[in-house]
Amino acid sequence: MTQHYFSEAPSGDFRPREINAMLGGSSRSVLTAGGVFSPEHLDRGTEVLLRTVPDLANAPVGPVLDIGCGWGPIALDAALTAPEREVWAVDVNERSRELTRENARRLGLDGVRVAAPEEVPEDITFAEIRSNPPIRVGKEVLHGILRLWLPRLSPGAAAYLVVAKHLGADSLQRWIAAEFSELDVSRAGRDKGFHVIEARA
Repeated sequence: MTQHYFSEAPSGDFRPREINAMLGGSSRSVLTAGGVFSPEHLDRGTEVLLRTVPDLANAPVGPVLDIGCGWGPIALDAALTAPEREVWAVDVNERSRELTRENARRLGLDGVRVAAPEEVPEDITFAEIRSNPPIRVGKEVLHGILRLWLPRLSPGAAAYLVVAKHLGADSLQRWIAAEFSELDVSRAGRDKGFHVIEARA
């Protein structure tokens, strides 16, 4: 069976390797490995997201959530720019969680909480959600992921989701607006074929 970055337990040897990525305004040395999303470099969609999201100082008080953390760039960037925040990095892929946990340790980021989705306490609401969501899991699974997490935005909080235009950014934005009438849905930015969808509680 073909293994994907959204597999819970990727096959193949776990062989971490170092790459450099711009996170928190500086080049950082981080670990990646095969079997996770974009193991060779910081992918373009995530770059666009990190350039687009506002300063966390403007978000409500509370934790930040990264859905589908991969090796951790979005969560690590949030923790580097706002070290006083608790940042939850969530992924079904156990290899992704291991890499994110180790990268947070290497960077001295004590506020990063790495977890499988079912390990996140149900009573936590989030001051901001930042995600390069796993579009390739298919529409039904993706919609289930968003139905799980978007209702957990605290009042005044926003989710920022980066999606490639050719992978359905416009249709996903319309679906979120139709599915979550309590959210104000707009486009926060676009660049290099990627759209950043904002959904604000």
